[in-house]
Amino acid sequence: MNELKKGEFFGQHYKKSNFEDILITDTEYTHERVDWHYHANPYFTYLLQGKLYEANKKEEYYLEPGTLLFHNWQDAHQNIKAPEYTRGFHVELNSSWFEKHDLSTTQLEGSLQLKNPLLKKLMNNIFLESRIADPHSHTSIDLLLIEVMNNIKQENITPAVKKPKWVGNLNALLLETNTDYSLTELSQILGIHSVHLSREFHKYFGTTFGQYIRHLKLNKAILLMTTKKHSLTEICYTCGFYDQSHFINSFKSTYGITPSKFLKRIS
Repeated sequence: MNELKKGEFFGQHYKKSNFEDILITDTEYTHERVDWHYHANPYFTYLLQGKLYEANKKEEYYLEPGTLLFHNWQDAHQNIKAPEYTRGFHVELNSSWFEKHDLSTTQLEGSLQLKNPLLKKLMNNIFLESRIADPHSHTSIDLLLIEVMNNIKQENITPAVKKPKWVGNLNALLLETNTDYSLTELSQILGIHSVHLSREFHKYFGTTFGQYIRHLKLNKAILLMTTKKHSLTEICYTCGFYDQSHFINSFKSTYGITPSKFLKRIS
């Protein structure tokens, strides 16, 4: 079975950013099919454009733009690419990075599909920092990755508190549909009071309801921005923002820059 060394991915690399024990790669996938292989280091794949089918020994995934996966080291998998432009953003971590931060991947077996929009927001920040690439970027990316790994550990390793049934139903509604629900509509669908839903939301989702919905919209906006096929006005309304001012203010409060400056950074 083929082993890929540090920084090796199947495709054309647009940009490689090396931050000592972190390697970030922006890649266009060019192979229609990639046979079974594994990577020497753990890494994240964040699909920006296109579609992929991926299978490992336990699961299979149909990846669309916005899919975020964590692959542990020596996790064997194969890929099939749809006949369209496909681009992925990878964050690869050397073993020294985990040792330096006293973190372990031994309990994170195989591949994990990460659906939490807060994790994707952190990955968007890492993407932006890799483009800025100033003297502070390494430290910023380090801190963001520590937060990512701690969140993954909490979600996938720490024994979960028994969650009410409505939590799973709400998670499915927010992540699996494109409907822009209001708090009142969700409370009616779930059969719980809106006050209770609002009060308990942070306990199970790690943020307020309003922030969670905002991250979902902004994650979608960033994916549309990477395609460079849509105007910012089109993106604003497609993602459910009231107007341009609402979009710009939400984006800037989350990422520290305006959408237009973000576009310049990733161009």
